Amino acid sequence: MSRPLTIGLTGGIAAGKSEALAAFERLGAVTISSDAVVHELLDSEPLLGRLTERWGAEVAPGGRVDRGRVGEIVFADPQELAWLEAQIHPLVGERIGAWLGSLPQGAEIAVVEVPLLFESGMDAAFDTTVAVVTSDPVRRARAEARGQALVGEREARQLAQGEKASRAEHTIENDGTVEQLERALSALVEGLGG
Repeated sequence: MSRPLTIGLTGGIAAGKSEALAAFERLGAVTISSDAVVHELLDSEPLLGRLTERWGAEVAPGGRVDRGRVGEIVFADPQELAWLEAQIHPLVGERIGAWLGSLPQGAEIAVVEVPLLFESGMDAAFDTTVAVVTSDPVRRARAEARGQALVGEREARQLAQGEKASRAEHTIENDGTVEQLERALSALVEGLGG
């Protein structure tokens, strides 16, 4: 059985990573989001127990992690963020490794969305890497439309878009429509031999 080509997908906040992941799926790739994996892991053991042991039961009312409360803690204190990432990254790596190992026969391309692809050192696990980049005014408008601020702690802990683009083997610009994004990704997939 031939192994599928693996792609690590990243990009700045509100650059369109999730939209790109959905477009890859429409183009026939099997896909997974590391953010979705993190959300799943946060609400189960061993993470749930570790978080409540460290920060108290108020971070998980009713047995579900309050991501807003955890965000307030970790973005205010770099040591707490480092502790949380040290808990999460190995589990995410295991889960994604297991997912890659269980792909259906015939899968040609597997795409994993990893917002902190280069920051976490996960880029080495993939055959190739793709960064989705978007101009700052477009990103700002998208973030505001989702009720998020683009500035601040969330963006400060990520590499700048230009740095992600320079480290990635492929860069996709996403200032236009979803259709334009999908066409650019389709051309990329063809170029990769998918």
